[in-house]
Amino acid sequence: MSIITPIAPITPEEFLDLPDAVSYELVDGQLVERNMGLESSGIAARIIVLIGIFVQRGKLGNIFDSEATYQCFADAPKKIRRPDVSFVRAGRFEGGRLPAGHCRIAPDLAIEVVSPGDLAYEIEEKVAEYLRAGVQLVWVVYPSTRNVKICRPRTSPLGPISQLSDSDSISGEDVLPGFTCPVSDIFA
Repeated sequence: MSIITPIAPITPEEFLDLPDAVSYELVDGQLVERNMGLESSGIAARIIVLIGIFVQRGKLGNIFDSEATYQCFADAPKKIRRPDVSFVRAGRFEGGRLPAGHCRIAPDLAIEVVSPGDLAYEIEEKVAEYLRAGVQLVWVVYPSTRNVKICRPRTSPLGPISQLSDSDSISGEDVLPGFTCPVSDIFA
């Protein structure tokens, strides 16, 4: 992940107007380039399809790709993150309407698909930020090892972390009750 240093810090409002902002996140007023390769992009798309069909059938909420921006970090109100995939349960948006700009509520599920240029500490930092913001379930998908790390709040009865291999099944737990699929389907 590389930081692009602007002449002056960028505000979240200015970030919305940038023509190529989809390639960046905003941290402390600085543009941070997102690493995304074809493999990780394809895996994110498969996850969207797998979860999306389940969500649509049950009218459970909204699923978003990496273009969705979240400004939901109480300790850093100018931070903008873009999970590769995210889900927000039905009924959480004010008036039932999607915001026109950044989402100011934490998603219920955030998914990061690790790309070759991602650094471990950066992924761990994002996971910690998501959990502090109130995300109930974070999946970190590792294409190179075909594993998925499940991260939850420390108070979760399932424990804070689980590791799944491609011979396991993944579930939506309390966030997407009833959703399950083989981890291998994510990497198919």
